[in-house]
Parts: sequence; C-alpha cells; structure tokens
Amino acid sequence: MTPRKFATRVFANRWLKRALALVLGLVLGTGTAQIAGLAQDAPVWEVGTEPAFPPFEMRDDATGNLTGFDIELMQAIGEAAGREVEFISLPFDGLVPALQSNTIDAAISGMTITAERAQTIDFSRPYFEAGLAIAVQESNTSINSLEDLAGQRIAVQIGTTGADQAAQVEGATISTFDSAPLALQELLNGRVDAVVNDLPVTLYAINEANLQGIKIVGELVTEEYYGIALPKNSEALADINAALDTLLQDGTYAEIYQRWFSADPPALPEVAPVLAEAGTATGLDWGRLFQNLMRGAWITILLTAFSFFFGLIGGALVAFAMISPIKPLQWICRIYVDFFRGTPLLVQLFMIYFGLPALFQSLGFEFSFNRIFAAVLALSLNMAAYLAEILRGGIQSIDRGQWEAGESLAMNPIETMRYVIFPQAFRRILPPLGNEFITLIKDTSLAAVIGFEELFRQGQLTVATTYRAFEIYLAVAIVYLIMTSLASIAFKRLEAYMDPINRRKKVEKEPVPSAIGA
Repeated sequence: MTPRKFATRVFANRWLKRALALVLGLVLGTGTAQIAGLAQDAPVWEVGTEPAFPPFEMRDDATGNLTGFDIELMQAIGEAAGREVEFISLPFDGLVPALQSNTIDAAISGMTITAERAQTIDFSRPYFEAGLAIAVQESNTSINSLEDLAGQRIAVQIGTTGADQAAQVEGATISTFDSAPLALQELLNGRVDAVVNDLPVTLYAINEANLQGIKIVGELVTEEYYGIALPKNSEALADINAALDTLLQDGTYAEIYQRWFSADPPALPEVAPVLAEAGTATGLDWGRLFQNLMRGAWITILLTAFSFFFGLIGGALVAFAMISPIKPLQWICRIYVDFFRGTPLLVQLFMIYFGLPALFQSLGFEFSFNRIFAAVLALSLNMAAYLAEILRGGIQSIDRGQWEAGESLAMNPIETMRYVIFPQAFRRILPPLGNEFITLIKDTSLAAVIGFEELFRQGQLTVATTYRAFEIYLAVAIVYLIMTSLASIAFKRLEAYMDPINRRKKVEKEPVPSAIGA
C-alpha cells in the first residue's frame, strides 16, 4: 500500500468515527431530553370535571378560570402530594368512560360513590357528605316526599344517582338533561313537576344564583358521599388518599369547606358505607339495548321526516322570495338564511326551548314549548336556511331560454316555474338534497340536550347504567350507519328514476306492440 493510499484510509476512518460519534451523541441527547420531558410531565395529574355543577365546579365569570369547592380541594390535594393538577372539562356521563380508557388520571365532579361504579373504577376515601333533594315550584303544594312523585314529571341530570332514584318512581315520566342547571330551568319553565338532584347544588342555585320560584320540599331522599374517581388499580389512589388525609388533619379541608358552605364540615368515614354492601355492576342486556335503540331510532326517523318536510316547504318559500323582485323581502330572507346558517344548531335549540319561554315568562306571559314541537321547529328552521340556498341555486342554474320558452307557450310565471323550471332544477338539486337529509339524520342527536330520548340519548342512558361505552356507542353508530345508507340508496334510486336519459333508454328497451290482429 502506498503512503498516499494509507493516509487516505486513515483520514476516511477518522471521519467515519467522528460521524458515528456525532450520531450516537444525537441519539443519546434526544433520549435524555425525552426522559427529562417525561420526568417533567410525570408530576402532572390530568383531572376530568364537568364545569356546570356549582358550587363544586364552575367557571368564574370574571377570569374564565375553573372555580368551586371541588376545584380548590383538588388543587390542595395536588399541592400536598407534590403534583401539578390540570383540569379537563368533560360531560358528566363521559367521566367514567374516560377513566376506563385511562384518558384522564382522575375525576372530581361531585361524583357519588356507588357500588355499581366501584365495579369499573376506583374511588378515594369520601371527601363530601351529600344527599338527594326534591325541588318543586313555589306554588306546588302537592309534592312533599318521594312517594308524591308517583305519576309526575321529573327532570334529572343524566348519569347521576338522582336519575337512578327517579327511575324507581312508579309511573313517573323522566326527562334527562346534560347538566343540573338545565334540569332546574326545565322546572322553572313549568315543563316538569319536580327535579331530583343533589342538595348542595340545588341550594346554591336557589340562594347564590338567585333562581327564583323554586323551593326544596321534604327531607333528604338519600345520604350519599362524594369521592374522587380513578381508573381501576390506579397508582395515584394511595397518593390522593394520603394527601386528603393530610388536609383533613391539618385543617385545610375545614377552611375550604367553611369558605364555600359557611359551616363546619361533618365527620367523614374512611370508606363509603355503600361499598361495604354487596353490589355488582349492571350487566349489558343486548336484547334490552336493541329495544331501546330501535325506540330511539324510530324517534330519530320521525324527527328527520317532519323536519325535512317542513324545512323543504320553508326553504322553497324563502328561495322564491330571494329571487323575487321585491327588495325588502330579499333582505329579510337573506338575514334569516345568514342567521340560521351562521349560528350552531345547538344554540338555536337552546334559544327556542329554554330561552323563549324564559323570556316570555320574564315579561309576565305564561308560555311554554312542547318538546317535540320545539325540536321540529328548530331543526326545520335550520334546514330551511340550507335548503333555500340549494333551491335558489338550482332554479337560477336553469338557462334563461327556458323562461322564454314558457312565455312563448303563453304560460304565466307561476306556470313556467311549475311545469318548466322547477322540474329541471329539482333533478339538479337532488344530490345536495340527499346530503342535507343524511346530515339531518345525524343532527337530530342534538335534540338530546333538551331531554329528547332519540337514538343517541338512548345510548347515553344505557352507558350511564352499564359503563360499557365502547360496545354501546358502536351499536349506536351502526344504527346511524344503516339509516344513512338506506337514505343514500333511496336518493340514488330517485335520481336514476328522474334522469331523462335513463328513462329514454328504458322506453327504447320496451317491446313495440305488434299491429297484426289489430
């Protein structure tokens, strides 16, 4: 080997070693950074809560931050345990599924410790003594106990022990809502006779939130204890219990309790009495689930059919008004379309069902919406805004010569629209009409927020008692998929039927009748 080749090889080996050392350093550095990041993230507890359960958890109007008894207590527990607490807002009926899937580390949201829940999640030692109370309108003198609720209309929050207790009342009609304030608003609007809910929450709504016209009757229906919920076999359980014990002993818990309830806290047991009783989680009855989903699907179909029918009529009227020569009418319809297309359907449902009755009652008028009427009205108004633009676009897409052809046949504008323009426009707008119909099938699930037990709500109610979220919501999704697929097939066949080319081919294939023997 020549000296030059030897020097070249040594030089190449040296750079190869340096490159390998650089790569190894980068790998080790990245790994160290990831480990350091994990170590830094480890002290954080992600805690789920529903910020619509005052005075336990709610949003401060001034700062927008979460506040409440549960929030302060959990922050104090995190400080005592040396952990940072990060709150995640979730609906109450979604807390247990989130814990089951380990999406969150814990949940604190005024959750009652029950034997059924303890089959699927773990609870800390009790941190609050509570109980269910019955709230009625101040003018109501016929309801004074749980027995008096037989055959009455009761509003509850979904997934709560109040909902479980109300379900045991004979002959009662139960309306479920996503939060306690909505259930109390339903009572205030006079659409139910009573609300079964946790006493502290109802007291706060009456005294602190200035909710007039409601009173609490009778004694506590039950005696319950709240606990911090955790995933099954969570390693954080021991740390949370130890921190909670510290707060109880050093007086921090009493200070927080006094600040929120202006009273001394009662003595709390180390284990909730209900956990000492024998109990098993409610099993998933597939037969009952199928019946409930079919009942909900039927309501979904009815909502969709009525809303689409009235929405199509309203959309056609608005579309005709928008292409009319009357400018004020055009402006009014444009404002209508922009409003209902530019605001969420959920907000429109709340405005119509909760807002309008509250507004009229504040003005001294007795006014209330039927739930079915309110749902169909909101869905129809929303659908009419979208269909109006579709119909307007379809009509204006027809060539101007078609209008002139109608005029040459001595047709007036209405006859030209009916016999010439609209049939052609309808064929063009069938695909977007089908899309809107399928969207409406899915949008009916929003009616659950006003207590409508359609398909999605039926699934929620079953999850609230069985805690089998994946299987149940998968079944709900399959039912929705079947309904939307059938609707898609129906609209495709209607398109094929109205296609003039296909109809001409069909006529050409038909045999010509013979003239022999005529």
